[in-house]
Amino acid sequence: MTFDEIKKLLGMLDDPAMRLEAVMDIGKTLKPIPADAVCNEITGCTSFVQICRRGDNFFGSADSAIVRGIVAIILSMVDGHTVEEIHQMDLEKMFADLQINIGAARLNGVGSMIRFLKNL
Repeated sequence: MTFDEIKKLLGMLDDPAMRLEAVMDIGKTLKPIPADAVCNEITGCTSFVQICRRGDNFFGSADSAIVRGIVAIILSMVDGHTVEEIHQMDLEKMFADLQINIGAARLNGVGSMIRFLKNL
């Protein structure tokens, strides 16, 4: 799913529980990680999270359904963009604008993922 599609989907849902259900469904759209992708484990997440890159394409995994959805959302923001373009993006605001109530611990993980991407 593209970030615009995700934004539109979540924008149609007012109920916080339905939004989290949608986030878990979004996680099912993660593409398989190619064998030649360079992968990094993201520290600072309560779950195991891995972000992988092959050129300007991003892949990821997580061991929790909600976190897998969060990874898919964050990667949809940057997939297909160059490192220079990612440095210019306000990923924190883009994610915050989705208004997903995920709790403090998972929000720390979001920050860790975004910091990783900003430091590519």
